[in-house]
Amino acid sequence: MKAHVERQQASIGLERVMLPPAGLDHQRRKGISMDGGKVHLRGEGWKEFKVGAVFDVEQRLERDPRTGEAVERAHGTRIAYRAVVGTVEEFTPAMWALAIEQDVLRAAVSSVVADGAEWIWNLVNRCFPDSVQVVDWFHACEHLAEAALALYPNDESKAQRWFKQRRDDLFKGHVHTITLCLENHHRPDLAAYFHKHKRRMRYQEFCEDGYPIGSGTVESGVKQFKARLTGPGMRWARPNAETMLVVRGAVLANNFDTLWEAAA
Repeated sequence: MKAHVERQQASIGLERVMLPPAGLDHQRRKGISMDGGKVHLRGEGWKEFKVGAVFDVEQRLERDPRTGEAVERAHGTRIAYRAVVGTVEEFTPAMWALAIEQDVLRAAVSSVVADGAEWIWNLVNRCFPDSVQVVDWFHACEHLAEAALALYPNDESKAQRWFKQRRDDLFKGHVHTITLCLENHHRPDLAAYFHKHKRRMRYQEFCEDGYPIGSGTVESGVKQFKARLTGPGMRWARPNAETMLVVRGAVLANNFDTLWEAAA
């Protein structure tokens, strides 16, 4: 089964795919997300496996935690996964193949939401340059909370007050107010993260335009992979772990039977 997947990936490499002519894009919104987890390999110790998720984006009513009002928010549905133990170079063909299978390249609208990991955004710039890029809202808030504690380490109430004020700025895309404040406190090190990802932090605009701002789809997937591969006392030979990642991904995407028949 793993060999079949690798043959599929080789047949649709980046250099072999031709984009459709202009005007033939489909209107289903597509989302992409990436993250990583750890698996214990025999003789190697804990190694990272990288996970990619591709999904359809649909709008659902939910309660806004900031205002308490019912608002439409983007959610991922019909999620497909791919996971690889290895480097970014080894993961990229798998992620590209998943995007081809899920018809991302013909989507008129697509987006990528992920944390601030540099390897993710390098891959996105290479493979999905036309997709809207979004840093996960909760990861950005975590960085903001860390900054608040760094500014007011001995005054929790001030830290909380500063965090709540700046969180509103963050949601509205007013990142410059955050970076200016941090630099005025002589903490350019804390401002650097927000400078780097400023264009990926227009959260209010993203929500209004129907893009997801959270990477829960892939984070949930990572947990499902870990549930199968990192139970108490589990140690894997690398080939077995690689095969199990393929199997687990197929099970999570509800296409195991199709993959099994194709690989037979």
